[in-house]
Amino acid sequence: MKIEQILINPLLEIENVKTSNDFSADKSNLVLSFGERETLENCNLYDTVKAKYPNADVVICSTAGQITNFNIIKKTIVTTAIEFEKTEIKIAKYNLLEQKNLTLLGKKIKEEIVSDDLVAIMVLSEGTYVNGTELVNELSDATDSKIPIFGGIAGDSRNFHKTIVGVNENAKEGEIAIIGFYGIHLKFGFGCEGGWTDFGPEREVTHSHKNVLYKIGDDYALDLYKEYLGQYANDLPGSALYFPLSMKENENASPVVRTILSINEEDKSMTFAGNIPQGATVKLMKANFDKLIDASFIAAKATIKELNDNPQLVMAVSCVGREIVLDNRIEEEIEIMKDLYGKDAFLFGFYSYGEISPVVTHKPCELHNQTISITAMLEI
Repeated sequence: MKIEQILINPLLEIENVKTSNDFSADKSNLVLSFGERETLENCNLYDTVKAKYPNADVVICSTAGQITNFNIIKKTIVTTAIEFEKTEIKIAKYNLLEQKNLTLLGKKIKEEIVSDDLVAIMVLSEGTYVNGTELVNELSDATDSKIPIFGGIAGDSRNFHKTIVGVNENAKEGEIAIIGFYGIHLKFGFGCEGGWTDFGPEREVTHSHKNVLYKIGDDYALDLYKEYLGQYANDLPGSALYFPLSMKENENASPVVRTILSINEEDKSMTFAGNIPQGATVKLMKANFDKLIDASFIAAKATIKELNDNPQLVMAVSCVGREIVLDNRIEEEIEIMKDLYGKDAFLFGFYSYGEISPVVTHKPCELHNQTISITAMLEI
């Protein structure tokens, strides 16, 4: 694997960040470009990238901030070009605005991506219309829950207005990119951590519908949440970023974090970024700044342990909620990764509206919120 990373400013001027020895732009077969939605909408990025890497598939994704070896980049597009030497890739795309729902996504993946030598899937999904839980369920079902799946939900800075993704064209609304990796030569290591602290008792979800939570135990969800938040309740839903929910679908499941998107004062319900199934158990969580930063180290360490070697390429997808909560300490989670992986690894990624990663129980993928998920790659 050979890699090049460049920065592209809004005027489409290019600055080199880092290039592997003997990298050839003409031989690059996958290019990933991350940038804020406003920047992407106001420039013809695809033609610029395609001119530089003419034989590569190009995927563009809007973000809430870009991650590189230079820490966090804003207002500038980060483009990472990859030349796989022994690994084949295939790309499919699916548009929610054209298809209206996800019911045909699994069929498309089976027809265009799934084969006997498929080893992993990366997904970069728009984040305006998608139900993240339904997305990962479709991905898992299409692969019979046998293939690790990683990636994230596109962001829109702190605007939460619209998100865009592009597959071999400029980014647009509704798009989902699915990238398949094939062969025996590409190895992966996965890590995903939150770093939040539980507080309060574990309670059962007694009334919910998809990602809308109505009752916890005998209490209305919003009433109970306000009781625990105290003075922070007046700032809902914004203050909810500091108090996400830990959820377990059953007693044997690994806990996942769910972020509140909105509240409804009339029926006292709360809408989350992923499904909260009836019968699940939940706990409130609160921010612990040191533990949030430590989560980056734990996740990165897990990737090295699973890979059993130092990676060449590292993709980090961290939640916009972590960026907001950590504020001026946010670069510490990037510095930890840089120190652990060393100067030779290429680090890239973005701040997202949801993270997709395998979990410790080796379920092929799960939707996470308020976490940092890291995928380390090595081609042998």
